[in-house]
Amino acid sequence: MVETSRDGARLAPGTIAGAATSNAATLSCDPSKRFQQITGFGGALTESSAYVLKQLPEAQRLEVLKRYYDPREGIGYTLARTHIGSCDFSLSTWSLAPSPGDYELLDFSLKPMQRWLMPLLRDAHRIAGADRFKLLASPWSPPAWMKTNNQMDRGGSLREEYAATWANHYVKFLRAMRDEEKIPLWGLTVQNEPEANQSWESCIYTPEQERDFVRKHLGPTLAREGFGGIKLYGFDHNRDTLEKRADAMLGDAETAKYMAGMAVHWYVSDDYAAEARVLKKYPGKEVLFTEGCVEGGAKPGDWMVGERYARNMFGDLNAGVCGWIDWNIALDMRGGPNHVGNFCDAPVLVDTKGGKVLYQSSFHAIAHFSRYVKPGAHRIELSGGPKGLQSCAFANPDGSIAVIAFNPGDAAIDFNLDIVGEKHGCRIPAHAIQTYLA
Repeated sequence: MVETSRDGARLAPGTIAGAATSNAATLSCDPSKRFQQITGFGGALTESSAYVLKQLPEAQRLEVLKRYYDPREGIGYTLARTHIGSCDFSLSTWSLAPSPGDYELLDFSLKPMQRWLMPLLRDAHRIAGADRFKLLASPWSPPAWMKTNNQMDRGGSLREEYAATWANHYVKFLRAMRDEEKIPLWGLTVQNEPEANQSWESCIYTPEQERDFVRKHLGPTLAREGFGGIKLYGFDHNRDTLEKRADAMLGDAETAKYMAGMAVHWYVSDDYAAEARVLKKYPGKEVLFTEGCVEGGAKPGDWMVGERYARNMFGDLNAGVCGWIDWNIALDMRGGPNHVGNFCDAPVLVDTKGGKVLYQSSFHAIAHFSRYVKPGAHRIELSGGPKGLQSCAFANPDGSIAVIAFNPGDAAIDFNLDIVGEKHGCRIPAHAIQTYLA
């Protein structure tokens, strides 16, 4: 058993309390009843994260990446998300296709990514291992000249006359990453947060517009150019309107055939059941969690940040989500840099002046899942248990079982844990997360 708690434990090894007791509720695990397969866990490799980590001495920078991605020393990350073009967590606004009217994308180039972002992607890919690393990419906006408002920020929409060109832009990116950088992409989302008109890079699609872009342009283009095997996820936004977007996209057979499923963020809504409803309605499709962070700037040492992560991970995974990707892997002590002042917290904060690295409660909360639930694991049935305890369980490909429990309350909880008929008495302190291994 390993434990992280508000009172100071951080992935601390421990022992199960003792023999089962008759007066405690039993949490029962049944590995024969299996649910979704787990793709993995990871975080976002943004230009801001790349910049912040580059302010550290190289050995210290690589240590952070190893703590995340190294299969032996790290916490089990295999997934990563990055941005096609700039996002709010970039140092400035930039595009990979800057020339207006460039229908053939003759001026497309990865050059804007080379100084900060690409070294981070290369190192994460190398440290994780090419066979384990799965990179997902999302655009925050097409180039300004392709949009109705002629700017990358403040919403606007894709001009219909540029829809084919924009679809080709994804292919250009995929091909350049594979052939020039030797980092093949695992997946794409169509558009980051298509319902948000932001002061930073953004682009609005109605459900029908996103459906039609995939059906008429992006899906056929990926298939024609040899990228039909790329995992394509729609929506990439909050749970509150997930079902409406899924009905438009997955409910249309010509669109759905190109799609792996839908991607979700945690802002606005905690309606995890919406994910379960979509998965039930569209069997064979996936829901992937692709972004969550605590907004309002860096919160060094704040235990409740970790609890928010835990609550969301239990909610999403128990609803059927197949993988979980955090937002920025590292930010500075302000929660940036962010070129529009949209500062946020991150699991790793870097004191760029003092050269110190702070591993936050959120880092350890994620680790209780990512280190012990391996890619290819299946969520398994977990029933019963005491009131106030959140829990989930997984069977790994090697046959091992991981049971994760979370007590957000102010008093310790005693319970029995029954794994395949072997029952143990357990105690979880107040405000603590535990992972039990069998």
